Amino acid sequence: MYIPTIDINLMIESIPFIVSGLGYTLGISVAAFLLGNFLGIIVTILGFISWKPLQLFVRFYLSFLRGTPALVLLFLLYFGLPYQLNAVAAAIICFSLTSSAFIGEIYRGSIAGVNKGQWDAANALGNRFFPTMRYIILPQAMRISIPALSNVAMDLVKGTSLAAMITVPDIFQKAKIVGGRTFDYLSMYILVAIIYWLLCIIVGNIQKRLEIHFQKKYI
Repeated sequence: MYIPTIDINLMIESIPFIVSGLGYTLGISVAAFLLGNFLGIIVTILGFISWKPLQLFVRFYLSFLRGTPALVLLFLLYFGLPYQLNAVAAAIICFSLTSSAFIGEIYRGSIAGVNKGQWDAANALGNRFFPTMRYIILPQAMRISIPALSNVAMDLVKGTSLAAMITVPDIFQKAKIVGGRTFDYLSMYILVAIIYWLLCIIVGNIQKRLEIHFQKKYI
């Protein structure tokens, strides 16, 4: 009976090759997170505008992207369009869209968590909706949303492993290459799991620093 074993030496020797794909993993994650935040804020603000067609569009946007698997959307963008997108571009667009829906809901809930008196005070001072949202409400909502946003960031870091399905040479794709060459997928997948775990620890530390920063600034 075959008993799988972990080859520590192979794992150590493979680290430089696997880490060479880290640029793609981090690049796609950061780009998707920033674009997802941009789109999420826009969708959130549009949701506050009381125009029925716009509200229906926002509901559809959030519902569709939250309910569609990222892998399906990734394949649609890479294989389903009349012209083929670059694999990295398809991955960034996919993860930006999917994350924007979740980020939009996070911001909506965070804005709802801001004391209603802030809106009343801004209106009493004659501020209009957009300046009030930009300078008063959003900064406070940002502080509230940091823990949830860090979860989205972690999901993006891990979710970029799906990009290997469309040939993006990220760390997971590199692990698959070594595993296919040595027939030792167990060791490679354990190694890449550890790398993803370490990346998420870094994201968690950034979250803590941001929470401390906003607590000092707004409390």
